[in-house]
Amino acid sequence: MKKLTMTVAVSLAGLVASLCLPPGAAAAAPVPSAADTRWRECATPSIDRLQQWLASGEGTTVPATGSLLVPLRHSYAARVTFVNTEWHVIVVWLANQFEAEADLTRSAGFWMTYSATDDVYLQLRSASHWSGGAQWLTRVPSTHGRLVTRFFSFRPSAWTWLAELGQPAHTFASALAEARGFVFVGKTPNVLEFRGLRIDGYRPPCL
Repeated sequence: MKKLTMTVAVSLAGLVASLCLPPGAAAAAPVPSAADTRWRECATPSIDRLQQWLASGEGTTVPATGSLLVPLRHSYAARVTFVNTEWHVIVVWLANQFEAEADLTRSAGFWMTYSATDDVYLQLRSASHWSGGAQWLTRVPSTHGRLVTRFFSFRPSAWTWLAELGQPAHTFASALAEARGFVFVGKTPNVLEFRGLRIDGYRPPCL
């Protein structure tokens, strides 16, 4: 009876997780487990071992610069508010330092737990094409302030670019091969919070 109860509980947990995802996402990568010891947090503040969540100073944001990390009861969240109708930029260094990079060519994508009051874009910025707005990006849809977990695929068809920011001069495959950071950009007022970001097949090094 106990085994049956545990089986039902696991099945229900999988069903609840799938309800938070866009169609087809559940089959793209396994749901990360909070009990996975490989994802033990760093000694300094981090979210899924990502220690550098930064306001860049581009656009009016709160905070204006510096770390976005704030303590929760047993963990951390990254919180930022975009103010005014202008481009805002926040940065996550994937290897926890600017000079480092990660090869994500074998990764299926990433799971993100977040809330947003409006749409925002996530740019994949590479070491050799870090600067400028002409980057490969994917839309991160508004959650209307609710905390959700969604899977974002690294399929090339899931990534595009904005005419207003310019067409990338490099391929999406090359950006995956030398990924330096995720850069969130948005042109509208927005209240954002991030509580999880796990990349399939990649474990950030703690510094």
